[in-house]
Amino acid sequence: MRHIESLVKQLAGFNVPVLLAGETGVGKEVVARQIHAQSRRAAKPFMKLNCAALPSELVESELFGYQRGAFTGAFRDTPGKFEQAQGGTILLDEIGDMDVRLQAKLLQVLQDGEFQRLGSGETVKVDVRVMAATHRDLRKAIRDGEFREDLFYRLNIMSLEIPPLRERKDEIPWLADYFVRKHAERGNPVPEITPRLREALTGHDWPGNVRELENMMRKYLVLQRDDLLIEELKALAPVQAAETAQTKSVFNSAKRQAGLETALSALEATRWNRKEAAKLLKMDYKTFLYHVKKLGIEGKRSFQN
Repeated sequence: MRHIESLVKQLAGFNVPVLLAGETGVGKEVVARQIHAQSRRAAKPFMKLNCAALPSELVESELFGYQRGAFTGAFRDTPGKFEQAQGGTILLDEIGDMDVRLQAKLLQVLQDGEFQRLGSGETVKVDVRVMAATHRDLRKAIRDGEFREDLFYRLNIMSLEIPPLRERKDEIPWLADYFVRKHAERGNPVPEITPRLREALTGHDWPGNVRELENMMRKYLVLQRDDLLIEELKALAPVQAAETAQTKSVFNSAKRQAGLETALSALEATRWNRKEAAKLLKMDYKTFLYHVKKLGIEGKRSFQN
């Protein structure tokens, strides 16, 4: 995180797109706001749009605005977030969930600094710094045809990977203190984070990351009892472990299926000649034979050497 902090200071001085990656709740928006606050655009607006929270039609109108009469209910000309952020910064949260058709329009803004409102033929020019955030693997999304490769490289001039909270255990105690003080009602006592509660907080995996920790501290302010919070954290642990195991199982199953399909395709293409199939996949022959055996392909057909 100290490395990220130093990068934030560097990035603030340059007007380039930034791609923020990391699990949900790690604080990607916080980092984006820090970059904006330390930049020459700090006095201008910081706008945010969650691309996963709205249907693609609404995302388009929210970003680019619309002309009166563009659709039912469009009673007046309405600027979008790009126009509202003129001179400032816009954060496109969950960019990996943006509709592919909209991605082309976004690419135009990044390349030319211009776009057209919905229902209008007039070109609008803007000077806006674009940052994007995602929890998805965009390279995989590109391979799956769900994300434009040219847009990825436009956004990925500089990228920051925000690590999950479970890899930042030393931050948990002071973050907990910060959230308790942040949400404490004026006039009400601020409960102490006891040593045993601190230990329980540090030992938790926090799949919801910083957001989950903040919500837990708000609950602590209401309950004012560390024993209740500790019991809840203990109860959550086996559930989260089971969810993690299930996720790994699904991932491994999908990975095995993909490997099976790849191997079978290569074998079919070479008329089940294992040496030729290994060459086609650019694999060592013995390694390929091991994978064939592990995937249970042996015996499906007669192999040729």
